[in-house]
Amino acid sequence: MADMSPLFRHRPPRDRLVTLIRKPGCHLCDDAQVVVEKVCGDLGVPWEQKDITEDRELHDQYWEQIPVVLVDGRQHTFWRVDEGRLRKALAD
Repeated sequence: MADMSPLFRHRPPRDRLVTLIRKPGCHLCDDAQVVVEKVCGDLGVPWEQKDITEDRELHDQYWEQIPVVLVDGRQHTFWRVDEGRLRKALAD
């Protein structure tokens, strides 16, 4: 029996990446980080954070949407992170 196409396989958690784009002194960013840490910790998914004050391109792209969460480099959400929705995105 042939292997299923990789497109139809779930990606292992370690192959996923969540990126939190934030800025210092941002309460919504702090709230988003709590959710990202919890979900990624529960699912074993690596995550990183980037500071828009240190990256001109991110600043120009996301300034009005901070915090922004990317899943595998694509925008997942901004302003408020929904734990259930992030879990579902990482399970797909």
